[in-house]
Amino acid sequence: MKAIRNLLALVGVLAILAGLVAFFKVREVLDTFDPQALATYRDIGAKLLASGDIAEATVWKAKVKPGLSFEDVDTAIKSTADSLNIKGVGELPLGDQVAAMQGKPWRKLKIYLYCNPLTAAKMADYSDAFSAYLPCRVTLIEDKTGQLWIYSLNMDMMIYGGKPLPPELKAEAEGVKKIIQSVLDKGAAGDF
Repeated sequence: MKAIRNLLALVGVLAILAGLVAFFKVREVLDTFDPQALATYRDIGAKLLASGDIAEATVWKAKVKPGLSFEDVDTAIKSTADSLNIKGVGELPLGDQVAAMQGKPWRKLKIYLYCNPLTAAKMADYSDAFSAYLPCRVTLIEDKTGQLWIYSLNMDMMIYGGKPLPPELKAEAEGVKKIIQSVLDKGAAGDF
Protein backbone atom coordinates (compact mmCIF):
# COMPACT_ATOMS: atom_id res chain seq x y z
CA MET A 1 0.00 0.00 0.00
CA LYS A 2 2.84 2.37 0.90
CA ALA A 3 4.49 1.69 -2.47
CA ILE A 4 1.29 2.60 -4.34
CA ARG A 5 0.94 5.79 -2.30
CA ASN A 6 4.57 6.73 -3.04
CA LEU A 7 4.08 5.94 -6.72
CA LEU A 8 0.98 8.12 -6.88
CA ALA A 9 2.83 10.90 -5.06
CA LEU A 10 5.66 10.64 -7.57
CA VAL A 11 3.19 10.75 -10.46
CA GLY A 12 1.59 13.84 -8.90
CA VAL A 13 4.95 15.58 -8.50
CA LEU A 14 5.89 14.73 -12.10
CA ALA A 15 2.53 16.03 -13.33
CA ILE A 16 3.04 19.29 -11.47
CA LEU A 17 6.57 19.64 -12.87
CA ALA A 18 5.33 18.90 -16.40
CA GLY A 19 2.59 21.48 -15.94
CA LEU A 20 5.11 24.09 -14.78
CA VAL A 21 7.44 23.37 -17.70
CA ALA A 22 4.52 23.64 -20.13
CA PHE A 23 3.34 26.87 -18.48
CA PHE A 24 6.76 28.50 -18.74
CA LYS A 25 7.25 27.28 -22.32
CA VAL A 26 3.88 28.71 -23.36
CA ARG A 27 4.68 31.91 -21.46
CA GLU A 28 8.02 32.16 -23.29
CA VAL A 29 6.28 31.86 -26.67
CA LEU A 30 3.50 34.29 -25.72
CA ASP A 31 6.10 36.87 -24.69
CA THR A 32 7.09 37.06 -28.37
CA PHE A 33 3.49 37.83 -29.45
CA ASP A 34 1.92 41.23 -30.00
CA PRO A 35 0.94 42.83 -26.67
CA GLN A 36 -2.73 42.71 -27.75
CA ALA A 37 -2.68 38.99 -28.66
CA LEU A 38 -4.00 37.66 -25.34
CA ALA A 39 -6.84 40.21 -25.25
CA THR A 40 -7.71 39.31 -28.85
CA TYR A 41 -7.89 35.59 -28.08
CA ARG A 42 -9.68 36.19 -24.78
CA ASP A 43 -12.43 38.09 -26.62
CA ILE A 44 -12.72 35.42 -29.30
CA GLY A 45 -12.72 32.69 -26.66
CA ALA A 46 -15.48 34.43 -24.69
CA LYS A 47 -17.61 34.74 -27.84
CA LEU A 48 -16.95 31.10 -28.70
CA LEU A 49 -17.95 29.92 -25.24
CA ALA A 50 -21.09 32.06 -25.32
CA SER A 51 -22.23 31.00 -28.80
CA GLY A 52 -20.55 27.65 -29.43
CA ASP A 53 -20.00 28.88 -33.00
CA ILE A 54 -16.42 29.58 -34.13
CA ALA A 55 -17.63 31.60 -37.13
CA GLU A 56 -19.69 33.85 -34.83
CA ALA A 57 -16.68 34.26 -32.56
CA THR A 58 -14.35 35.41 -35.35
CA VAL A 59 -16.44 38.05 -37.10
CA TRP A 60 -17.60 41.60 -36.56
CA LYS A 61 -21.26 42.24 -37.23
CA ALA A 62 -23.60 45.19 -37.30
CA LYS A 63 -27.38 45.06 -37.19
CA VAL A 64 -28.92 47.20 -39.92
CA LYS A 65 -31.17 50.02 -38.75
CA PRO A 66 -34.87 49.14 -39.11
CA GLY A 67 -36.56 50.59 -42.15
CA LEU A 68 -33.55 50.36 -44.45
CA SER A 69 -33.93 48.22 -47.55
CA PHE A 70 -31.31 45.86 -48.87
CA GLU A 71 -30.71 48.32 -51.70
CA ASP A 72 -30.27 51.24 -49.24
CA VAL A 73 -27.60 49.33 -47.36
CA ASP A 74 -25.96 48.16 -50.58
CA THR A 75 -25.63 51.79 -51.64
CA ALA A 76 -24.32 52.84 -48.21
CA ILE A 77 -21.67 50.08 -48.20
CA LYS A 78 -20.41 50.98 -51.67
CA SER A 79 -20.52 54.73 -50.99
CA THR A 80 -18.65 54.41 -47.70
CA ALA A 81 -15.96 52.18 -49.19
CA ASP A 82 -15.55 54.57 -52.11
CA SER A 83 -15.33 57.64 -49.86
CA LEU A 84 -12.69 55.92 -47.70
CA ASN A 85 -10.67 55.07 -50.80
CA ILE A 86 -10.66 51.29 -50.51
CA LYS A 87 -10.83 49.50 -53.83
CA GLY A 88 -13.86 47.35 -54.60
CA VAL A 89 -12.47 44.28 -56.34
CA GLY A 90 -15.60 42.20 -56.67
CA GLU A 91 -19.17 41.52 -55.64
CA LEU A 92 -20.89 38.17 -55.30
CA PRO A 93 -24.71 38.29 -55.33
CA LEU A 94 -24.84 34.85 -53.72
CA GLY A 95 -28.48 35.07 -52.59
CA ASP A 96 -29.60 35.81 -56.15
CA GLN A 97 -27.52 32.88 -57.44
CA VAL A 98 -29.07 30.50 -54.89
CA ALA A 99 -32.57 31.68 -55.86
CA ALA A 100 -31.80 31.18 -59.56
CA MET A 101 -30.43 27.69 -58.98
CA GLN A 102 -33.33 26.64 -56.73
CA GLY A 103 -35.93 28.25 -58.95
CA LYS A 104 -37.56 29.98 -55.97
CA PRO A 105 -36.87 33.03 -53.80
CA TRP A 106 -34.17 32.81 -51.17
CA ARG A 107 -32.79 35.24 -48.61
CA LYS A 108 -30.76 38.23 -49.78
CA LEU A 109 -27.00 37.69 -49.43
CA LYS A 110 -24.29 39.70 -51.11
CA ILE A 111 -20.54 39.55 -50.55
CA TYR A 112 -18.37 42.59 -51.28
CA LEU A 113 -14.63 42.28 -51.79
CA TYR A 114 -12.45 45.26 -50.82
CA CYS A 115 -8.72 45.71 -50.98
CA ASN A 116 -5.92 48.17 -50.58
CA PRO A 117 -3.63 46.46 -53.12
CA LEU A 118 -0.39 47.93 -51.77
CA THR A 119 -1.17 46.92 -48.19
CA ALA A 120 -2.29 43.49 -49.43
CA ALA A 121 1.05 43.05 -51.23
CA LYS A 122 2.94 43.96 -48.05
CA MET A 123 0.87 41.50 -46.01
CA ALA A 124 1.61 38.72 -48.52
CA ASP A 125 5.30 39.66 -48.52
CA TYR A 126 5.27 39.36 -44.73
CA SER A 127 3.55 35.94 -44.82
CA ASP A 128 2.22 34.03 -47.80
CA ALA A 129 -0.53 32.67 -45.52
CA PHE A 130 -2.03 36.16 -45.24
CA SER A 131 -3.09 35.81 -48.88
CA ALA A 132 -5.95 33.58 -47.64
CA TYR A 133 -7.39 36.61 -45.81
CA LEU A 134 -7.36 38.76 -48.94
CA PRO A 135 -9.31 40.67 -50.05
CA CYS A 136 -11.33 41.96 -47.11
CA ARG A 137 -14.88 40.66 -47.28
CA VAL A 138 -18.01 42.46 -46.18
CA THR A 139 -21.28 40.57 -46.30
CA LEU A 140 -24.80 41.95 -46.33
CA ILE A 141 -27.26 39.23 -45.35
CA GLU A 142 -30.94 38.96 -44.58
CA ASP A 143 -31.31 36.57 -41.64
CA LYS A 144 -34.08 34.00 -41.41
CA THR A 145 -36.37 36.53 -39.70
CA GLY A 146 -35.87 39.17 -42.41
CA GLN A 147 -33.45 41.33 -40.37
CA LEU A 148 -30.49 42.70 -42.33
CA TRP A 149 -26.95 42.34 -40.95
CA ILE A 150 -23.49 43.29 -42.13
CA TYR A 151 -20.59 40.96 -41.33
CA SER A 152 -16.84 41.01 -41.81
CA LEU A 153 -13.97 38.88 -40.60
CA ASN A 154 -12.47 40.10 -37.32
CA MET A 155 -9.10 41.41 -38.48
CA ASP A 156 -7.66 41.53 -34.95
CA MET A 157 -6.37 37.95 -35.23
CA MET A 158 -4.41 38.89 -38.33
CA ILE A 159 -3.08 42.14 -36.87
CA TYR A 160 -2.48 41.21 -33.22
CA GLY A 161 -2.75 37.41 -33.02
CA GLY A 162 0.90 36.43 -33.27
CA LYS A 163 4.32 37.99 -33.40
CA PRO A 164 4.12 41.76 -33.86
CA LEU A 165 3.86 42.98 -37.42
CA PRO A 166 6.53 45.47 -38.48
CA PRO A 167 5.36 48.93 -37.30
CA GLU A 168 4.67 50.35 -40.77
CA LEU A 169 2.72 47.26 -41.84
CA LYS A 170 0.79 47.20 -38.56
CA ALA A 171 -0.21 50.85 -39.04
CA GLU A 172 -1.41 50.12 -42.57
CA ALA A 173 -3.35 47.05 -41.45
CA GLU A 174 -4.96 49.05 -38.64
CA GLY A 175 -5.95 51.66 -41.23
CA VAL A 176 -7.68 49.00 -43.33
CA LYS A 177 -9.35 47.66 -40.16
CA LYS A 178 -10.69 51.14 -39.41
CA ILE A 179 -12.07 51.43 -42.95
CA ILE A 180 -13.81 48.02 -42.79
CA GLN A 181 -15.33 48.88 -39.42
CA SER A 182 -16.57 52.19 -40.88
CA VAL A 183 -18.13 50.31 -43.80
CA LEU A 184 -19.98 48.12 -41.28
CA ASP A 185 -21.09 51.03 -39.08
CA LYS A 186 -22.09 53.43 -41.85
CA GLY A 187 -23.66 50.68 -43.95
CA ALA A 188 -25.76 49.52 -40.99
CA ALA A 189 -26.89 53.09 -40.36
CA GLY A 190 -27.63 53.71 -44.04
CA ASP A 191 -25.17 56.62 -44.18
CA PHE A 192 -23.88 57.53 -47.60
